[in-house]
Amino acid sequence: MNRRDLLKLSLATTGLAVAATTAHAQPSCASDGTPAQFIPKRAADPKAWENDIEKFPKCPYCGMDRRQYHHSRMLIQYSDDLPDGVCSLHCAAISLAVNVDREPKTIWVADNASIAEIKPLLEVDQATFLIGSQIKGVMTKRSKVAYSTEAAAKAAMAANGGELGRFDKALLAAYTDMSQDVSMVRKNREERRQRAARQDKG
Repeated sequence: MNRRDLLKLSLATTGLAVAATTAHAQPSCASDGTPAQFIPKRAADPKAWENDIEKFPKCPYCGMDRRQYHHSRMLIQYSDDLPDGVCSLHCAAISLAVNVDREPKTIWVADNASIAEIKPLLEVDQATFLIGSQIKGVMTKRSKVAYSTEAAAKAAMAANGGELGRFDKALLAAYTDMSQDVSMVRKNREERRQRAARQDKG
């Protein structure tokens, strides 16, 4: 990590620490805890994984189409059965970070070992992740792709490079990459807005 990236990370960490300190400094009340805007908006659903794309068509954090990104999508079910269907590990990491007062009961990820038209979900504890391969990432420069079998993950690694890991390693990579990935997404979206503006004028 170069000095500029280290500074960005330091500033981000300091900002989070200040926000947390400010929050704790306020008088306690019944609504203390995770801000309401971060609470998953869907009703509790003990079977959230059933027809998850129909139930959660758009990622609540970036707006991306979960059917289009079925191969990278994830689903988090918190202990109160509130579900959060997201497009990628990047956005799952955001959900887990902002919903700190909720314990995740089950986390699912798309199984890239499957040849189905829409990748099925599997629990992350059963998945082997290929991290940092040449496979294009979703919301990230460094891809993290899940497979239901180690054999499938090793075959993908042989073809595309990268390294294998379990969910905790992939999640750590997502948080490590967060600053650069957010900057990348922001830049890409601004470029798309500028192209759209030029086309409207043209």
